[in-house]
Amino acid sequence: MASQAAWFAVSESAVYTRPTASQALEEPGTIEQQALEELLRQVADGALTISDAQARLRTLPYEDLGFAKLDHHRSLRKGFPEVVLAQGKTPEQVAAIVQALAMHASRLLVTRASAAHAEAVHAVLPEVQYHSLPSLLILEREPDRQRLPGILVLSAGTADLPVAEEAALTAEVMGCAVERVHDVGVAGLHRLLDHLPQLHAARVVIAVAGMEGALPSVVAGLVAAPVIAVPTSVGYGASFGGVAALLAMLNSCAGGVGVVNIDNGFGAGYLAALINGVGRE
Repeated sequence: MASQAAWFAVSESAVYTRPTASQALEEPGTIEQQALEELLRQVADGALTISDAQARLRTLPYEDLGFAKLDHHRSLRKGFPEVVLAQGKTPEQVAAIVQALAMHASRLLVTRASAAHAEAVHAVLPEVQYHSLPSLLILEREPDRQRLPGILVLSAGTADLPVAEEAALTAEVMGCAVERVHDVGVAGLHRLLDHLPQLHAARVVIAVAGMEGALPSVVAGLVAAPVIAVPTSVGYGASFGGVAALLAMLNSCAGGVGVVNIDNGFGAGYLAALINGVGRE
């Protein structure tokens, strides 16, 4: 399938009017779903010809760039556009992918992005922000929209911050309000206990830890909410690059703990946003 201009491109104002933050929360479906519904209404009302509608939908369900097939249906299925993994891709490839996706979406997320990736993307889309600590590129065209509260991200130590921030920013761009509590590892348990009110108020907790990976088990014993455990590769030799923390979290005796892969802050943030209710009609 040849690359085409975005399906919003022809008479965009007649097809897609971005709702305010409050409207986005009040109306069913995602922004992309609302746009598709409006397109179908125009066809049904005779305001739009079938051929014009086909032209706008030509890049659905995917757009072939030759080196990548972009899943423009992802937002319709999942409530959030396809997320781009920059690792292993050239800066030029990432820039081309982001530019094509941005024609269809108001939000985008690129993970494992280097400074070179960011420079190439900024050249074609200056509004994308680069977060160097978690290596994320984020496009957010509605930064002031209302967000669902309920997610708390805990990091055991300062060295775990890149993964913790990847989780937090992922959940935020998906539409959640995220609280952060840093450096509350089990080596100083009193630091965690000082945040009990926040722990008890959370609908889902992300606990990020390396070394022996004990933090999620402790947290799960204190809260009723589900705990997403994120092992990091932080630690000395016998930690085996996060394997020790991963195994400790998988063997947790506390109920309500789910475990993602080593250093997978993105996976934790995405799952937390779904648990928190993002994308539900």
